[in-house]
Amino acid sequence: MADNASFTFPTETVTLASQGKLYELTSPLSAGQVEMKYMTAREEDILTNPNLLKQGLAIEKVLQALIKTPINYDDLLLGDRNGLLIAARILAYGASYSINYNDPETETSEKVIVDLTTIKDKVVDFSLYSNKNEFTFELPHSKNTVTFKLLTVGDQKAIDNELKGLKKANLGGGELTTRLKKQILSINGNYDAKTVRDFVDNFLIAKDSIELRLFIAEITPDVDMSVDITLASGKEVLGLDLPMTGEFFFPGSGI
Repeated sequence: MADNASFTFPTETVTLASQGKLYELTSPLSAGQVEMKYMTAREEDILTNPNLLKQGLAIEKVLQALIKTPINYDDLLLGDRNGLLIAARILAYGASYSINYNDPETETSEKVIVDLTTIKDKVVDFSLYSNKNEFTFELPHSKNTVTFKLLTVGDQKAIDNELKGLKKANLGGGELTTRLKKQILSINGNYDAKTVRDFVDNFLIAKDSIELRLFIAEITPDVDMSVDITLASGKEVLGLDLPMTGEFFFPGSGI
């Protein structure tokens, strides 16, 4: 019987979109890189598990299994998680990703191959980062100052659970306000959670909400999911938002 210890298994080092600059220095994520292994049949079993697929957890479970660096997965910023997702797909099935492009001018559909290695990180101002996930912003109209953070995988889970609870209880509350309540840490230096929730519900005017969300989007590290494609006719389509279909993690399935 072969000794498993004698097997070599390839891994790759993947750079985070944030370059690690938003994590505390005590976190392994502050190194700005994580080690990922190639997908095996075991991860494919996870990926096709009916129960995990039904719960929408299959891809997240696979991603956790592929990350070899000892991190707390829930600490990952959402943008960093997105970058690791692209890397995981490339390591598993290669960089060629087949999509169907519907041309609005000719009303025809064409299969196009996208090279996932052309996807780059979003350009952000790294000088704003100081190994602490906390930022301040003065709301331009009310002049209140908010302190906020960029959302992590754990934050997104909490938001999803809260939204499910609100829906089950037939209570009001939408995704926008729920997200802001999780993202905003303080109002004018007051870090009381009840004060923050009350402010979002009753005092955050729409004009300020828009400006805040635009600023958050501007400074959030992530992957730029826009791609350029060339059709069979030679026509170029620039800045296409890459559709995430079943082909992404199930190539050849036609999903």
